[in-house]
Amino acid sequence: MTKLTDHFTLEEVTKSATADRLGIKNIPNADETNSLILVCMAILEPVRKKYKIPFSPNSGFRCQELNKAIGSKPTSQHTKGQAVDIEVPGVSNYDLAAWISETLMYDQIILEHYRLGEPNSGWVHVSLKQYDNRQNSLTYNGGRYLAGLMR
Repeated sequence: MTKLTDHFTLEEVTKSATADRLGIKNIPNADETNSLILVCMAILEPVRKKYKIPFSPNSGFRCQELNKAIGSKPTSQHTKGQAVDIEVPGVSNYDLAAWISETLMYDQIILEHYRLGEPNSGWVHVSLKQYDNRQNSLTYNGGRYLAGLMR
């Protein structure tokens, strides 16, 4: 296991059942690994410290082959090691997204597929770049992107 930070490993932020099933080697290069370390330090570790609950990203780094296989855009920040999709057990995904957006530096946060009254529905996509972070928050309801975090 290659530790990136106290609570997160390279294996956690690159794991993918789809990659395993399709035999895709989902291995980041040095720049992508450095971006993953930044995301772990500035996003994942503060979330872990705040909620004191162990969690692993649902999705982290995706090589272009894997990204294409799951139908994501070629420009996805996941392909640069700059994005993770997360949930924290027992924490509403809306509350998680709101805390991150109010507390941490990020490039983009997207509350994806969240449904009011279903606190564990969907997930939180959050990205971070080395420089020029936009602090852009969105909600994706499956059909379109809406500005801001919507319940």
